[in-house]
Amino acid sequence: MSPPHKASTTKLLLCVFMASVMAVTAGNFLQDVDVTWGGPRGKILDGGRHLTLSLDKDSGSGFQSKKEFLFGRFDVQMKLVPGNSAGTVTTFYLSSQGGSHDEIDLEFLGNSSGDPYTLHTNVYSQGKGNREQQFHLWFDPTKGFHTYSIDWSPESINFLVDNIPIRVFHNWEKIGVSYLNRQPMRVYSSLWNADDWATRGGLVKTDWAQAPFTASYRNFNANGCVASAGSSSCGSKFSNTLKGGAQSDGGRLDAKSRNRLRWVQSKFMIYNYCTDLKRFPRGIPAECKRPRFL
Repeated sequence: MSPPHKASTTKLLLCVFMASVMAVTAGNFLQDVDVTWGGPRGKILDGGRHLTLSLDKDSGSGFQSKKEFLFGRFDVQMKLVPGNSAGTVTTFYLSSQGGSHDEIDLEFLGNSSGDPYTLHTNVYSQGKGNREQQFHLWFDPTKGFHTYSIDWSPESINFLVDNIPIRVFHNWEKIGVSYLNRQPMRVYSSLWNADDWATRGGLVKTDWAQAPFTASYRNFNANGCVASAGSSSCGSKFSNTLKGGAQSDGGRLDAKSRNRLRWVQSKFMIYNYCTDLKRFPRGIPAECKRPRFL
């Protein structure tokens, strides 16, 4: 989880949204986001083409999208904190507000120098999470910019790294699994200190002699259904589309994308809640019993 958004409270609206499909201008942070906390630690640079978030002993920083969305594809290029980033967490996620909120998480857990970052993913529906999957990356995310994406439709949520799917969370409402299809969400990103749990379960603490810690961003793109109060939903207008030739049909990945997903999950997944039998002694969650690669 991330620190408080420090944004105004948003009512939990269900299926009473009128939305239009709107491609938000890509790559201009001045137009698309607000730095919401951290003061001067969050900086929009180069006329909106770049953004940096920093963390020091006094505070982290974060930004949020100006608009709320009900379904869409959300991309950003990030270069993570280099060197000894132990204890730090850099996030890119979607979230609604309130105790019964929905949330889709990409969280990058810092490391001791030379160790790999951990990419922590989670899905919250109506306030319930506990759906963690974790990965190591097949590249050094501090050496250059890489694209991280959340592709959210009525059928499924796809998590992607450089357009390679690493995780799919399907809509299994028909078997009683709650899904994220009623609450509009904003896009958030933050850099903050979590040395009580982030690195080796909190055993490795943040070395403040390395501060300030800085993550860099560019090419933010939010292409989705912009939500506003009204009488209907845009759900029927939006479906998953994976750029670069990989397509999704009704929430189902094509063969190329399924192969990429298998490759990532077999080689780089380090934790999957669906296989943690000690955590679920009475049986794994219902969605874990469904076919994995659809």
